[in-house]
Amino acid sequence: MGVPQLPGFLLPKKKSCMGEMEVHHAQEPCNKRVKPVSKVKASASSDSPAKVTPLKRLSQSIQRSISFKTDSRLFNFAPRPRSRNSSGNSKRRNSKLWCETFDHVSEELSAKEIKRQEVIFELMQGEQQLVDDLNLVKKNYYEPMLKLAIMSEEELTDIFSTLDSLIPLHEDLLSHLGRMRQEDGTIDEVGPTMLDWLPCLHAYRNYCCNQVAAKALLDYKKQNRQVENFLRLCQESSFSRKLDLWNFLDLPRSRLVKYPLLLKEILKHTAADHPDQAPLQEAIAVIQDIVGLINSKTGEAECQYYKKRLSFLFETQEDSLLARSKLLHCHGELKNNKGQRLHVFLFEAVLVITRPLTQNDQLCYQVYRQPIPVRDLLLEDLPDGEVRLGGSIRGAFTNNNERAKNFFRVSFRDRTRGQSHTLQANDSFNKQQWISCLRSTIVGYRDRCFTEMEGPLLDMTDLSLHGNDKASDTEMDDG
Repeated sequence: MGVPQLPGFLLPKKKSCMGEMEVHHAQEPCNKRVKPVSKVKASASSDSPAKVTPLKRLSQSIQRSISFKTDSRLFNFAPRPRSRNSSGNSKRRNSKLWCETFDHVSEELSAKEIKRQEVIFELMQGEQQLVDDLNLVKKNYYEPMLKLAIMSEEELTDIFSTLDSLIPLHEDLLSHLGRMRQEDGTIDEVGPTMLDWLPCLHAYRNYCCNQVAAKALLDYKKQNRQVENFLRLCQESSFSRKLDLWNFLDLPRSRLVKYPLLLKEILKHTAADHPDQAPLQEAIAVIQDIVGLINSKTGEAECQYYKKRLSFLFETQEDSLLARSKLLHCHGELKNNKGQRLHVFLFEAVLVITRPLTQNDQLCYQVYRQPIPVRDLLLEDLPDGEVRLGGSIRGAFTNNNERAKNFFRVSFRDRTRGQSHTLQANDSFNKQQWISCLRSTIVGYRDRCFTEMEGPLLDMTDLSLHGNDKASDTEMDDG
């Protein structure tokens, strides 16, 4: 997976947006042991946003063959690979709490204030760990690969993007917060500091928008034996904590989406009459706006990347709805009932089924059959055991139950306009992910038509899952 390469955006290292400030931490990969916010306070914040955004989805989508964006929840995505030696990894991180770090905690502090200081301490720990890891990436990956000519400078720039410019931003914040800490380890106010610093995070826009393209190029370069050997040796070395390069390259994105949660948690434990109340509330609004903007731009960049890699056999396949699409709701690998592997893309207004292929050493997607506009899309949930894998060699070696599971069908509502596609997901959960995303996209399109008066209201019977309206597996079907 990948994204169109964007022009590099480098911030001056000598001059930060807070003058004398410095910063620390990016969210740890899930196999790193770091005290989560939930363990620093009595309970997790109930204000965490439920909306799944392209930014959050982006990193996870490159871990599995299918990725989803919805307005309600994140359906899929396996966590990053965990190290088998997790105990060894934990030694690399300071997992102490604030009260364990400072021996002379004032007995006058309330339980609520202690929890507040714990979250502030976690914020600072996270910043320090991010700075350490980004410097690690620069010194142990980028510089050696450049010096040894394992990749060209242009390729390394495409993969590492503007990562180097992010380091001084977090050093600034960390330095400033450190100077605010009193002898007993407490920090009175963080709101004004965060409010002044947060606009610096607009620098993340280019980095996040480039991630899909960066991951695609990195995966392609791993086919080179010299690159693969170098990255394998790095992962086996102690400095990497058994993490691969992409774990580190994804740290800035994962740190960015954690700021709203940390600030909300600090606010939760801030007394109503505390001078930090108003600045923290304003800071939360600022960071949510920044993350929302980067989410939007990241989603558009991901969509454009895949649109550029579609290959059309016929001019009639180039639907105008595809050209106007700015969002990619979900995509991933499915099989038809002949066992052929397909890559399916659900854009905001059209469903495109493709066959992956390599052209000029790049992964492309050849459009298979005619794209189906969402306004004409019919979705059918097929019960297990109903689909026959007729003509399939593999059918001779599998029993009926195995070869009949996890199918659904997509087709034109008007069957004369094109062929239907009987598709098989990896498992029942994966199938429900697809069905949920397809269904919500169809309903969303209907709602937009009604609100914007762009067309007649679609019949609800055509938007449901037609388990009883079944076409023959061979009638107008690609499989």
